Amino acid sequence: MTASSTPTGKGPDRQDQGPGGREYIVGAPHAHFGPQFDPLAGLRATADPPWDVYLTGTVFLDIIFTGLDSAPVRGTESWARGMGSSPGGVANMATALARLGLRTALAAAFGDDHYGEYCWDALEQGEGIDLSPSRTVPGWHSPVTVSMAYEGERTMVSHGHEPPPDAEFMQEGALACPPRARAAVASLIPGRRSPWIAEAARLGTRIFGDVGWDETGAWDLAALPDLEHCEAFLPNAEEAMRYTGTDCPRAAARALTAFVPIAVVTLGAEGAYAVDRRTGETAEVPAIAVEALDPTGAGDVFVAGFVTGTLAGWPLADRLAFAGLTAALSVQEFGGSLSAPGWSEVAAWWRKVQSVDTQDPAALRRYAFLGDLVPETCAEPWPRRRAVPTIGFGRSA
Repeated sequence: MTASSTPTGKGPDRQDQGPGGREYIVGAPHAHFGPQFDPLAGLRATADPPWDVYLTGTVFLDIIFTGLDSAPVRGTESWARGMGSSPGGVANMATALARLGLRTALAAAFGDDHYGEYCWDALEQGEGIDLSPSRTVPGWHSPVTVSMAYEGERTMVSHGHEPPPDAEFMQEGALACPPRARAAVASLIPGRRSPWIAEAARLGTRIFGDVGWDETGAWDLAALPDLEHCEAFLPNAEEAMRYTGTDCPRAAARALTAFVPIAVVTLGAEGAYAVDRRTGETAEVPAIAVEALDPTGAGDVFVAGFVTGTLAGWPLADRLAFAGLTAALSVQEFGGSLSAPGWSEVAAWWRKVQSVDTQDPAALRRYAFLGDLVPETCAEPWPRRRAVPTIGFGRSA
């Protein structure tokens, strides 16, 4: 099954002074106005937690340069044809969850500079993310990442000041009383235990564990103590094989179920594989062939899609297929949170692929569950042109 799109368009948000006093408008995260499709509508009850998903982590200001023909060359100046800004870091995951209709709460430290103010407004006002567990830290400079996208890949340079105690407290998510939520996504760090994870699990929150590259080189599952609280663990193939000492990602997924009920291993261009120890289910879904422009945030979007399907009670294979689809839609656009798809994109993709005469019937059946899921109100032309970081000129100052 294939789908592709050509990125164009812009979403104006914040204005700054450009050369000669002219204002330029920076492409910003897609703002959701009006009612959203709620994938959990049929499951909600008055005694439910107020939030579907709780997150904590570091928010970066992402500045994305696009339209580069090649990687920057030492000693030369490169010009990009487009530029945009958006909240990044944990904001990628928060935005992806919110755009899929989940009530999302984020605990993070924000600098009291203009960058922090912009990220706060973009997440709270633009995406409807609850920031009541977050705080602004006086005197702290917001972390910044510059991302240069070219040839389907990206190069990133980040900068951040040493956080003061308040900011470090927020970044590590060490909240004594995390808010009640159906689920939480936890970034597991080797050798570190985050107290909020155990507390959230004790309160009934379902924990989904994500992980990054082990800089220590130990690759020891015992060094991930919070894994014992997780319902699902979602490493990529290389991480899964290193942690389990296997040479096959599918074998690695099966081995991981000795430590966590559900193991989901992403296989890159091959798709994803999952095992549920409790039900005995296994599922493997191939990747959707797309024109990949920028992979930034695709892993976060994949996790958001899987969490959405899990909370909605879908079968394992449907959850895996939906997670892969949302990730595929995201890599067709530039940026992290900028590219996170919502139900409009999912609905438009589903209607488009059904209209292709040469479409593989078996592939269509794999995504047939979308037929009863995507709302008619989300129907829009395909491709939907939005959330591409670019610069447009506004009125003169």
